Amino acid sequence: MVALTKGRTTPRLDGDLREGAVAANATLFTGAILMRNSSGYIFDGRVGTGAVGVGVCLADVDNTGGSAGDVTVVFRQGTYSFANSAGADEITAVHIGSVAYAVDDQTVARTNGSNTRSPAGVIEGVDARGVWVRFDEALTQAASA
Repeated sequence: MVALTKGRTTPRLDGDLREGAVAANATLFTGAILMRNSSGYIFDGRVGTGAVGVGVCLADVDNTGGSAGDVTVVFRQGTYSFANSAGADEITAVHIGSVAYAVDDQTVARTNGSNTRSPAGVIEGVDARGVWVRFDEALTQAASA
């Protein structure tokens, strides 16, 4: 491409809704933590490395038996409450501002589990409901670097 010689209408993404191609053989449930793998495909939160949290699933999606990218999922970025791990991995108020790591599609932990978990998002708060996690892919990647 060459530099502009006149004004143009530039496409943009508004708001906090995003869409992504689903990983092969994945089943995603409404309200689940969603992760993006190193190939760019979306799957449910779980123990594993090489991924980063992107948001929360807005509708059930079934790609059972499908190849990566056969279906897409709409997800929302933002701050959501999820279950807290227990024991040494329990998140407390002292961890606000730190990275939360995915344990499964509804649970987060304060550690990467000896390098077995991927970062889900940034901890925004802890209360009786659980852990408030902010999903912003770029922020989470920077915070976990």
